[in-house]
Amino acid sequence: MKLNEIRDNAGARKSKMRVGRGIGSGKGKTAGRGQKGQKSREGVSIAGFEGGQMPLHMRLPKRGFNNIFAKDYAEVNLGAIQKAVDAGKIAADASLDHESLKAAGLARGGKDGVRLLGKGELTSPLTFTVAGASKGAIEAVEKAGGSVSVITVVPAAEKAAAKKGVKYRERKADKAAKIAANA
Repeated sequence: MKLNEIRDNAGARKSKMRVGRGIGSGKGKTAGRGQKGQKSREGVSIAGFEGGQMPLHMRLPKRGFNNIFAKDYAEVNLGAIQKAVDAGKIAADASLDHESLKAAGLARGGKDGVRLLGKGELTSPLTFTVAGASKGAIEAVEKAGGSVSVITVVPAAEKAAAKKGVKYRERKADKAAKIAANA
C-alpha cells in the first residue's frame, strides 16, 4: 500500500445532494420543497409554532434563578495548592495572589478574584492575598505558618463605569473652562 492509494471505505463519504440542478437530477425545479407557501421559501420562522396552540416551550414552567449580582470567584482548594508546591510549580514560601495562581494553572476564570477553600491539607508556609477565604482555609494556612489577607476586588464593570464617569467629568470641566475663557 502506498500513500497515494489510501482511500476511504466504500460508503464512508456521501456527497451532498445538489438541489435545483435540472429535472434529470431528481431534485430540480422545486428542489424537494414542494410548491408555494412559507416552507418553500428562505427564512422560515415557524419552528416551534403549533398552529395557534400554546407551544411546548411556553407550556413548561420556568425553573431556577440567575443572580445578576453574583460574584464570580475562581475557587482554589488548599490541597491543590500543596500539590503544586510539591510539584515545584510554586515556591514553598511564596506570596500568592490571583495572577500567580493563574500562572500556576490553579485559578481558572474568576472575574472577581480568587476564593480560598479549605479542602485538603497545607504544610507550606504560604502568604495569600485573595478576594475571599473560608474560615477553615484561613485556620489551615495560619496553622501551617502562613497568612491570609482578604482584599476587596473592584469588579471590572464598576471600574469601566468609574472610568467612563471620569472622562465625562473631564470633558464637562474642559467645556466649562472654554466658556469661561471666551466670556
